[in-house]
Amino acid sequence: MTNINARLDKIIPKIREDKFIEGRGLGNEISFYVFDYEPEYELKVRDYVKHIKKEFSYEGTNRRIIEFDLYKMLIEITKEKRIFDRIFEMEKRQGKDSLFKAMTTFAKPDVFLQKIKEQIEDHNVVLLTGVGKVYPFVRSHNILNNLQEVLDKTPVIMFFPGQYDGQSLQLFSKIKDDNYYRAFRLVD
Repeated sequence: MTNINARLDKIIPKIREDKFIEGRGLGNEISFYVFDYEPEYELKVRDYVKHIKKEFSYEGTNRRIIEFDLYKMLIEITKEKRIFDRIFEMEKRQGKDSLFKAMTTFAKPDVFLQKIKEQIEDHNVVLLTGVGKVYPFVRSHNILNNLQEVLDKTPVIMFFPGQYDGQSLQLFSKIKDDNYYRAFRLVD
């Protein structure tokens, strides 16, 4: 991958393009994009996501951006299910395998999709973040596979700490998430 700053600087011009918002030139594919990066740049990317949102926050812009941080959503879900306060004790008493099993029983893609559906309103660009923070409870390819049912016309950019080669996702450049080939790399 090339210089992270140069790659980040290409995101905003890409979002401004008409074909980005209209989904043209994708052969009738869904407008899902992956911005992959080395995990060591996580904090830099988080700051840049804030910059993207600020860049399009002025009145009159035709890009209405919303960020869905999968980790923050998971925390919110655990609080709604009233288990957040018991998570740490559960891990201590029953071990991480039991915690994983308990968390994955309710941290299913449809729960996340329902929250996205409820909050999308009139936003026309979705940023998915928190992919690395929410692993292994939520797998990014599961979210993307199911998200197309909810956001078939809305462009989605998933910020992915790892590698995406247009066919498969490798979280942290080490863990093969699964094959996913409906998304395009946002920036080479």
